[in-house]
Amino acid sequence: MLRVQTQEIDGSLSCRLEGRFTGKGAEEVRTLVTRCDSKLELVVDLTDVMFIDAIGEEVLLFVNRLGGQFVAETSYSRDICERLQLPLIGKPKTNTQLPRNSNGNGHRPHHR
Repeated sequence: MLRVQTQEIDGSLSCRLEGRFTGKGAEEVRTLVTRCDSKLELVVDLTDVMFIDAIGEEVLLFVNRLGGQFVAETSYSRDICERLQLPLIGKPKTNTQLPRNSNGNGHRPHHR
């Protein structure tokens, strides 16, 4: 399942993706991006993506060709960006922070 949150702030469109970026969901994101105002800077946050298939990778490459930039704060999302040679930036600006777990990164802490 894919969840997409979009937010327009200060001349940029931020798309935060969560879950599995595959098939029909990835194609819907491609449609969303092509319908956006081309004057907006496009930022795609891949931090909470758990899996990307070949279609999802093609959509990310398409977004890159449009000048999109990417946020990746997990090893999986950074690996995808590195492998596809996608430009990384810091966290996108947001009006409100989305809820995170108590450790601040959205994941359970590891206890040993």
